[in-house]
Amino acid sequence: MDDIDPQLLRVLRAVADSGSITRAAVALGSSQPAVSQLLTRAELRLGHALVLRGGRGATLTHAGQVLADHALHVQAALTAAREDLDAVGGLTRGRVRLAGFPSASSALVPAVLARMAVTAPGVTTSYVEVEPPEALDLLRGGEVDVALTFTYDGDEVGAVPDPGLVTRPLGRDPLALVTPVVADGAGLPGGPDPVRPAGSTAVDLASHRDARWIGGCPRCRGHLLASCATAGFTPEIVLETDNAAAVVGLVAAGLGVALLPRLALATTVIPADVAIDPVDDDLARRVEVVVARGAERVPSVRAALEAVRSAAHLLA
Repeated sequence: MDDIDPQLLRVLRAVADSGSITRAAVALGSSQPAVSQLLTRAELRLGHALVLRGGRGATLTHAGQVLADHALHVQAALTAAREDLDAVGGLTRGRVRLAGFPSASSALVPAVLARMAVTAPGVTTSYVEVEPPEALDLLRGGEVDVALTFTYDGDEVGAVPDPGLVTRPLGRDPLALVTPVVADGAGLPGGPDPVRPAGSTAVDLASHRDARWIGGCPRCRGHLLASCATAGFTPEIVLETDNAAAVVGLVAAGLGVALLPRLALATTVIPADVAIDPVDDDLARRVEVVVARGAERVPSVRAALEAVRSAAHLLA
């Protein structure tokens, strides 16, 4: 329809994300009166109320939400059209912005960026490290194009699927129990490698019910609590950090035990007085890549997704 323009969709998406016309205007680099007038004109033109204005902010009507859900893939289509036009003209340029979680930064992301440098040297690639919820917010806001995220079993319970996003699985990232070695166990200083083979027998979390625990990011801490509850106990979490090297150092100092994903351990130096043991595979997290619906039509995004898929061999 000629009376629905991309700017209106971007404004509605911004209002939906921020809950306020004023904050939406700031996010879009505009003024509150300009955004408010655009919405008023659009409502008159379309014959639908789009925004409910209140003293504490603004929310979208059903009609407004229907239009806002189209904002991301409309923007992706416009970007694709621009890049396709450039390609027709013989240009080799474009950009792609990635977001990923901390333990992906040291293993998955370098492989993705190296692949992009070979397969799409004309594309400018940037990367920002954030936890999955923030990565999805950046994606919804159009601030990144590709998000690497992870989920645990149970994360999706009660969640409402976002029609504007497409999620594709990459693989599983098993968790491991990180503990100080015992005096008569493997992994003594100068002894065997404390990292057990992947096929080793899984350790029961309940065997460490009386230990002091080190927690990670909020979602990882929640998963630790849920996993220990399933094993029949509540862990005593005394320290928290999402830095894998710091966790290993704290364990080596005898200050606690922890659950860490293998992806984080892959590039972390494991001292001889720390043991890494597998736990139940049901505790593994799923690593995923998320883009806006329709974004795969954008050549630079498509190249990034191919690079991400090529790096998936680093996962289980």
